[in-house]
Amino acid sequence: MAEIETVSIRVNGQHRRVPKGISIADLALELGLEPSRVAVEKNLEIVPRSTLGQVIVEDGDDFEIVTFVGGG
Repeated sequence: MAEIETVSIRVNGQHRRVPKGISIADLALELGLEPSRVAVEKNLEIVPRSTLGQVIVEDGDDFEIVTFVGGG
């Protein structure tokens, strides 16, 4: 069985390894987050929510992911 290739990234200051070729939306799901309820900054640039499924995580990327909490 082939080993899954991974890349090294940082999410909210924490190092982690994720499968190579994963999208930001899939990264959010892997973190237990709903992609439609997060704001993502990749390497100090805001990533439009509409593109989270198309933007691929690359080795060395630095992410800040903030979740929106509803309430009232």
